[in-house]
Amino acid sequence: MKNTKLYNFVLLALFVALELVFRLIGLGRVPIGPLNMSFLTVPIAIGAMLMGPVQGMILGAVFGLCSLWDAVTGAGGMTNIFFGISPVHTVILCVGTRALMGLVTGLIFKAIRQIDRTNTISYFIGAFAAPFLNTLFFMGYIVLAFYGTEYVQGLAADKGAANPLMFVVLLVGLQGLIEMVVCTVTGGAAAKGVAAALKR
Repeated sequence: MKNTKLYNFVLLALFVALELVFRLIGLGRVPIGPLNMSFLTVPIAIGAMLMGPVQGMILGAVFGLCSLWDAVTGAGGMTNIFFGISPVHTVILCVGTRALMGLVTGLIFKAIRQIDRTNTISYFIGAFAAPFLNTLFFMGYIVLAFYGTEYVQGLAADKGAANPLMFVVLLVGLQGLIEMVVCTVTGGAAAKGVAAALKR
């Protein structure tokens, strides 16, 4: 039992380190307009699938803390502006939505794997869930907490968005699609390979 707990702790620590490496080499924050395209959901998805929903939540929270750091220090662009408007809502936006994303990704994978006879499809669904949910929760909370602010209304007007849904679609656009495709392919393949190597 102790060896299993130690093994899981070391594995989680490795994935946290992998997230930080992704961030250091620039894959954690690729500026595209007012948003940042991020591939940090890849290690979160893999970790959530290999270790479980709780570990996915922890990895998501690490991602969120990195995002919050950018918001506080001014490197986050949009989130830095949101921090000036409401620090509490920005903490929920940056950390809460990412932790929830990691948790739900792990739960989705766990559910799909039970009916996945190929033992392959579930990995790609899990890898897709992370960037999709990250976008859904993050943008959803922006609409919920910040849509009425002068800053967001200005962005909506610039984009020609007539409603919150159109604002999200126009703001995320091609960036979100690229992020989801890359994360699905790389995350699904990597998770399947690592799972086979670890015999999980």
